[in-house]
Amino acid sequence: MSVEAGQTTGALVRRVRLPNDRRTPAAARALVRSVLEEAGLDALVNEALLLTTELSTNAVVHAGTELDMEVAADAGGLTVTVTDFAPGPVEELAVGPRNDKTDIGEVAERGRGLLLVDHFASRWGTVHEGTGKGVWFYLESRGGSETAAALPVAEGDATPSVGELTALFQTDPERPTEEALADFATDLLVRLSRLTGATGGVVRLDRGDGGGRQLLARHGRAPRDDAATIRVPLSVQRPYAGELELDSSPEGYALPLATIVAERLSLHLENDRLRRTDLRRQTWLTFLAEASELLAQSLDVNLTMALIPQLVVPRLGQWCAVHTTDAWGRLQLAAATHADEAAVSQLHGTLSETGPESVLARLEEASRLGQQVMFGSPSEGFAVPLVARGQRLGTLAVGRHLRHRHDVDEVAVLEDVARRAALAIDNARIHDERHKVARTLQASLLPPALPHVPGVGFAAEYVPTGSEVGGDFYDVVPAGDGWIVVVGDVSGKGVQAATVTGLVRDVIRILVDDGKPMTEVLCRVNRTLVQRGGGRYCTLAMASVTRSGDDLEVCLHLAGHDRAVLVRADGKTSFVGEGGTALGLLETITSPDAAVTLHPGDSLIFYTDGVTERRRGRELFGTDRLREAAAPLAGYPADVMAARLRSTTINFSVEEPRDDIAILVLRNDA
Repeated sequence: MSVEAGQTTGALVRRVRLPNDRRTPAAARALVRSVLEEAGLDALVNEALLLTTELSTNAVVHAGTELDMEVAADAGGLTVTVTDFAPGPVEELAVGPRNDKTDIGEVAERGRGLLLVDHFASRWGTVHEGTGKGVWFYLESRGGSETAAALPVAEGDATPSVGELTALFQTDPERPTEEALADFATDLLVRLSRLTGATGGVVRLDRGDGGGRQLLARHGRAPRDDAATIRVPLSVQRPYAGELELDSSPEGYALPLATIVAERLSLHLENDRLRRTDLRRQTWLTFLAEASELLAQSLDVNLTMALIPQLVVPRLGQWCAVHTTDAWGRLQLAAATHADEAAVSQLHGTLSETGPESVLARLEEASRLGQQVMFGSPSEGFAVPLVARGQRLGTLAVGRHLRHRHDVDEVAVLEDVARRAALAIDNARIHDERHKVARTLQASLLPPALPHVPGVGFAAEYVPTGSEVGGDFYDVVPAGDGWIVVVGDVSGKGVQAATVTGLVRDVIRILVDDGKPMTEVLCRVNRTLVQRGGGRYCTLAMASVTRSGDDLEVCLHLAGHDRAVLVRADGKTSFVGEGGTALGLLETITSPDAAVTLHPGDSLIFYTDGVTERRRGRELFGTDRLREAAAPLAGYPADVMAARLRSTTINFSVEEPRDDIAILVLRNDA
């Protein structure tokens, strides 16, 4: 708001531009009051404030633009000019058509706003300057003891004072709440009834929320449905609608005053609508953010599709159904819910019906055309296609509430939900496909089954992480009169790590089948990784196992791998093996061997670092916990030992494993 001041040969001039806002009439009154005080024209304050309120309110309500205001005062009187910037004649847009009627009952409805100006002003007229059009009035100076002229009213009507009329326009709601707005409307009705002699009045408002027209304010006796009732519609934008009713004879100034009060109330109701609209849109933005977060947390296809209807119902519809397309493009019901649990089975029956007018036919049309489709009763609502990355995944169908139709904002929110839901479904499908590929590839790197050997127990547990292939592996390879036990861990994850894992496993199997000793096997694997490993390395625990009477003789080599846990039949535990060089890092390696004898009931546990590096916050599972967990398992079969160790490791933390877990148990069952 900008204010210009001027002083010309005894005249005091103020100019200001005011915004299109509900506070504009109050700002205009404040400007006029300050000019009157400075010019010493306090006797004109009531009439000036009343007419200023009328013209500024009309400009805000009807023109809907900013307004320019000029206030000029001198010893002779006060001139106020209010100019708006709406197109069209000022008489039509700002204050209604010009009034040529002498009988107040014949005054045009939109022109009644100038009756007060015509009565109180010494002179008044209209201005047309460039793009601005407005109304001016002049109040001639008079003695302070004079009283304002009374409004000419019909015979039998009470005569309102200028102070009463001014007070009618100086009332404002205390705060932008529903209670304050209702109190404000009630106060206006009380003042209007006193001025017009009405026995009562009501204000009814429909906010377009499905509740219909509700009573906003009431005073005195409710108006009767007869000719003595004045009804004035409220000038509010959709979806708001309402009217003011006054139980008074339509003679005198009752109707124009009721119209002015309705316009004043409409201005505040429009601000209430805008405030509610802004809050509602903020709520929708919060809802969409929460929906996106929930959908993003699920990478399971079925869980994602089951979650979507729960997000929609009951906030955006009475029921919701998600259909997906199969390989042949046919729609299949994936998930559905209803606000009334008892109606879920009926909803499923309706959605399964076929025919040209069925809901399913409309859903197929929405999926085929890729656009929104409406469907009628009994399941009234609409469907939007689920499209992600250019691929049609299905449809999202939503049924409207019984007493509420979806407005434009709700439809836009539902379309946004459909886009986010489609993307979440597609992401879950991609994740599921990657997970299946990873599991298939991982399974190809592990032996389909460990050998069953009388007197020797072999058991293994493997826990993969995420959707990527890990580098952990294990194997048991027959070698002459014994077996070769291998547990390894290739650095990194993904396809490249899987390629190196497969390479190491195959080279070991070929060399063992050729009868090569373990030292040569390790050297050749190291040479292969240096040449073809792509910079990746591998830690390896390799042990040869042979039968010697009731005992098992084990020769253990560790190539950068963790030491194995020896569990004696009496529960005593220890770590065995000597550290060596990891494979693939250097041209030559060292790998000392360690001889271990397994008596009947003894076990040897091999594992990867996914076990010892299992995290709980900053705390690691560690080798000490592994040894403590293995001690009570003495005497159990190999498969029970492996399963218990796996469970203990996983239950150490609620977090998802960050690395693959591989455990292999060798037990002497003789």
